[in-house]
Amino acid sequence: MIVYLKTNTSTTQIAEMQLHLKQAGFESYLVQQPNICMVPALKDPSIIERFPFISGFKLISTAYQLSSNEYKNETLFEVNGVQVGSNFANIIAGPCSVESEEQIFETAAFLHKNNIKFIRGGAYKPRTSPYSFRGLGKEGLKLLQEAAKQYKLNVVTELMDLSLLDEVMAYSDVIQIGSRNMANFYMLSELGKINKPILLKRGMQAKVNEWLLAADYIMSSGNEKIILCERGIRSFDPMSRNVMDVAVIPLIQSLSHLPIIADPSHGTGDSKLVPIMAKASMVAGANGLMIEIHPNPSEALSDAKQALNFTDFETLLSDLEVLKPAIKKPIDASYSVFI
Repeated sequence: MIVYLKTNTSTTQIAEMQLHLKQAGFESYLVQQPNICMVPALKDPSIIERFPFISGFKLISTAYQLSSNEYKNETLFEVNGVQVGSNFANIIAGPCSVESEEQIFETAAFLHKNNIKFIRGGAYKPRTSPYSFRGLGKEGLKLLQEAAKQYKLNVVTELMDLSLLDEVMAYSDVIQIGSRNMANFYMLSELGKINKPILLKRGMQAKVNEWLLAADYIMSSGNEKIILCERGIRSFDPMSRNVMDVAVIPLIQSLSHLPIIADPSHGTGDSKLVPIMAKASMVAGANGLMIEIHPNPSEALSDAKQALNFTDFETLLSDLEVLKPAIKKPIDASYSVFI
């Protein structure tokens, strides 16, 4: 249940109500302090009706409470003036890893030329093998931010561990939580305490309700600026890196108010398949794409097989232009493709 509080409610009054709920056997969480309190197990509002500072109730029927579209109809926020959510579509593109100054500045210049507003790049890389390239660390973050500033881009980069949070926050505009950390619930709760958008990738073996409950971990600590990202789920078939679950896009939109984008690079693991699944995802209703690109994919230090070269990426952008009527997302006329 969502409990709505009057705007002038004091912290003392809230503490009194929460103590009353705890004594009655119900845990409660302040969401948008001090206006909303979530009491997941509460079904009967008569237990707290006596408190005069309560303005209303809303019963949520799903296990995931705050990410449910029963909580609200849509999520819309800005990242440095760029609209995210609702009916807006965005493209995030860049290399799997920041490898050098030349590579990241060349990529940033290319994205700027094509009116893309978000650059991705890994500085701390979670690799299956400890012997694979694991990123440049803080130096990679610095290069990524410098390139983004020069070409007026927003930085999206992954947080691997909470010990790196302050460092990643200082150099990023959107913090990415990768597939492996979708179930790192303590990390998710801590990310709810910051005022920075979180891109939450689906766990490689996660069910939809588990993914939405992961989003609730962030939201229940106060941060509602969340972008869901479908990046493929693990399968028994070795022919593709993952199974790109395009069907989950309209499914999520029927269940949740959170924007959802697609990552066909990890979803397929094959640059030949990336454009096809990117277009399919947008027609399915995605709020955008995350695409791995590289000036010279064959020389990439990580995920070379799934990275698009610049020419193929521009071809994808042109194809998306043709698909505008099917995509059904408002597109700012001042940009060549998406906001």
